[in-house]
Amino acid sequence: MSSESVDNGGAQNIQIHQGRRLPDFLNSVNMKYVKLGYHYLITNLLKLCLIPLMAIIVIEAAQMNPDDIHQLWLQLQYNLVSVITFSAVLVFGSTVYIMTRPSSVYLVDYSCYKPPDHLKVKYQKFVNHSRLIGDFDESSLEFQFKILERSGLGEETYLPEGMHSIPPRSTMAAAREEAEQVIFGALDNLFANTNIKPKDIGILVVNCSLFNPTPSLSAMIVNKYKLRGNIRSFNLGGMGCSAGVIAVDLAKDMLQVHRNTCAVVVSTENITQNRYFGNKKSMLIPNCLFRVGGSAVLLSNKSLDKRLAKYKLVHVVRTHKGADEKAFRCVYQEQDDIGKTGVSLSKELMAVAGGALKTNITTLGPLVLPLSEQLLFFATLVAKKLFNAKVKPYIPDFKLAFDHFCIHAGGRAVIDELEKNLQLLPVHVEASRMTLHRFGNTSSSSIWYELAYTEAKGRMQKGNRVWQIAFGSGFKCNSAVWEALHNVKPSPSGPWEDCIHNYPVQIIV
Repeated sequence: MSSESVDNGGAQNIQIHQGRRLPDFLNSVNMKYVKLGYHYLITNLLKLCLIPLMAIIVIEAAQMNPDDIHQLWLQLQYNLVSVITFSAVLVFGSTVYIMTRPSSVYLVDYSCYKPPDHLKVKYQKFVNHSRLIGDFDESSLEFQFKILERSGLGEETYLPEGMHSIPPRSTMAAAREEAEQVIFGALDNLFANTNIKPKDIGILVVNCSLFNPTPSLSAMIVNKYKLRGNIRSFNLGGMGCSAGVIAVDLAKDMLQVHRNTCAVVVSTENITQNRYFGNKKSMLIPNCLFRVGGSAVLLSNKSLDKRLAKYKLVHVVRTHKGADEKAFRCVYQEQDDIGKTGVSLSKELMAVAGGALKTNITTLGPLVLPLSEQLLFFATLVAKKLFNAKVKPYIPDFKLAFDHFCIHAGGRAVIDELEKNLQLLPVHVEASRMTLHRFGNTSSSSIWYELAYTEAKGRMQKGNRVWQIAFGSGFKCNSAVWEALHNVKPSPSGPWEDCIHNYPVQIIV
């Protein structure tokens, strides 16, 4: 309370007490909770409307006497032909629906390869080794060290055996050795955890962008594990870091055609023959980011496997911006002025990635966002287009659609931009940042290391939805949405098994 003194020409002062103002509710209300309440209201609107309808039906049914029920039965008997016709149409329609509906695709289990400790490479070792090779000038060495310091990578990432030699062994034999270690290591662990027999695999999809020998990597797997002769095998090359989602999509399509079978998807990248030994700055960046890694995923369309499976595939959305010249060339394998081969990253990369993401989520949004978010987006769009209102474009809250986010660990800048543009919280990008720190950019397999991190932290609960987002050359942005079928625990011999207690760590750039 407050008081004021009033002087009435010598008369006695009068004390006037003024009550405290009412709080400004408009400014004090946290709009986050208003929006959350709006979301719950719109999401459950149909249920709220059905409750009074059901109540009316129950009340009317309770007031019916035996004579009313008898009259209803007589009317059904008089219209026997109509009843039989309706029943036949209902049975026929149900049969057609069941026979033609897409088969559910289940993720039974997956495995991520963890290289041996002697392949770890610290910052200083990387720079010292690069200096001893003799192919880089001082400016390039300093540039690579600065990129490493700002990259978000830690001191325990891995390079292949051939890159630890001086001079590096970039031979075909060394590249095959790397591919065998990674692919067979992931598959051996997958087969051990699932007890599946190699002969039971009907579909095999392998993706590796920069190493495509003859015979193919898929043929190498068939030979190693003696897979059956009629297996449908595919080998995807040159499709970049988003090829893991493309491979899953291809396996999904094959599982719609071939019923009651299993598919294995192997995702990896090969570094041995693809390190750049020149001094062009834009081609040196991949040297600092890419590291050894790979994954093997077991998918099934068998209804019996639902009980054992970890996840169910809900959506796959693919976006290709290759028709645009800037997008096509922003990640481009080429030779420099002195004929040394590498992958060049253009300055437009982040802008191209943002445009591809925008297109992808425009397609994905209506499939996954709750009705409340779609209505808000549509309302702002109408206000902007029809009434020329000066309103900011509404960014849908994808946190209402997904519980976990697996953003391709392509680099710190990629994760930072998605965290900002999608308005995510630090916990939502934790799996991506920690995967980048522990394993580096493992290309198309990085999203599986991130999923393994979430499981190892014990955060994956039944019904949770996971959004895997991957970017790759071309330029492509691809999304996969999974739903957890139960509380998911990490599989044995996982990549985080011996170090998850050390994470998350604070990354200082």
